[in-house]
Amino acid sequence: MASTTSSLFMAILCLALVILFIGSSRAELSSPDFYSKTCPKLFPTVKSKVQSAIAKETRMGASLLRLFFHDCFVNGCDGSVLLDDTSNFVGEKTANANRNSARGFDVVDDIKSAVESVCPGVVSCADILAITARDSVTILGGPNWEVKLGRRDAKTTSRAAANNGIPQQSFNLNRLLSRFNALGLSNTDLVALSGAHTIGLARCTSFRAHIYNESNIDGSFARTRQANCPRTTGTGDNNLAPLDLQTPKAFDNKYFQNLIQKKGLLHSDQELFNSGSADSIVRSYVNSQTSFFSDFASAMVKMGDISPLTGSNGEIRKNCRRAN
Repeated sequence: MASTTSSLFMAILCLALVILFIGSSRAELSSPDFYSKTCPKLFPTVKSKVQSAIAKETRMGASLLRLFFHDCFVNGCDGSVLLDDTSNFVGEKTANANRNSARGFDVVDDIKSAVESVCPGVVSCADILAITARDSVTILGGPNWEVKLGRRDAKTTSRAAANNGIPQQSFNLNRLLSRFNALGLSNTDLVALSGAHTIGLARCTSFRAHIYNESNIDGSFARTRQANCPRTTGTGDNNLAPLDLQTPKAFDNKYFQNLIQKKGLLHSDQELFNSGSADSIVRSYVNSQTSFFSDFASAMVKMGDISPLTGSNGEIRKNCRRAN
């Protein structure tokens, strides 16, 4: 009996150790120090390239941040948005939200080449996107946060997955909340992450319906935007306007100030302040940029945790545009 009890105790102890080991291994895979030994120069290498790209074109910071968003909303943060089409699949670059819109791929290529030169075959494109997004925000004056690492790269993707996964500018608040909630992101996360529109530009085709057909928009603001965005589809589709009319090159809380003045550029922007459940969150960010920054940083970490490929899943691409 004593022997049986002893054997049972040892079995339970071994199982507990296995569970502890697995748990600690998973935590290590998502640690900011994941590459500390295999690629110690990773962070300064990436940041240097991001700084150079933004110095050349400020808008690039918003473009790189957007790539990470669009990556994570399609089958998780796996670098799939970077894949070019092949004979086996049509990728995400020509999806509705990305076609003639997603940009910064050449900059990611440049960053990947720089990282490969200091530690070849080690760092995934998915992790490079995550670091690049953080650096873009901080360089433009936004918050800083620790980026979890250890993602691996997808070997395939599909345009259909992107069309189904990426929220559209035509969504109402309920549809936005539904999409974000389905990925484990809260209502607060939705509003905070939408604050990324404090930087960058949008194409006329993405805000035409809002400035011509909708009533929840300041009249003077609508007329100003109409001057460079003709009503007729196919005319001036690629003309640009700032998502934040006040400080489009600085990461701050002015985007939310625009919303309470009914000066959101996209339909989906103004849906965040339209007598709905998100109004109070928008007001809180107008009153406190610190609160916005804190919630944005937390939400970026949560978004970066969406369905990553880890362990033996996926691969470490040598070229971010194609599987090995």
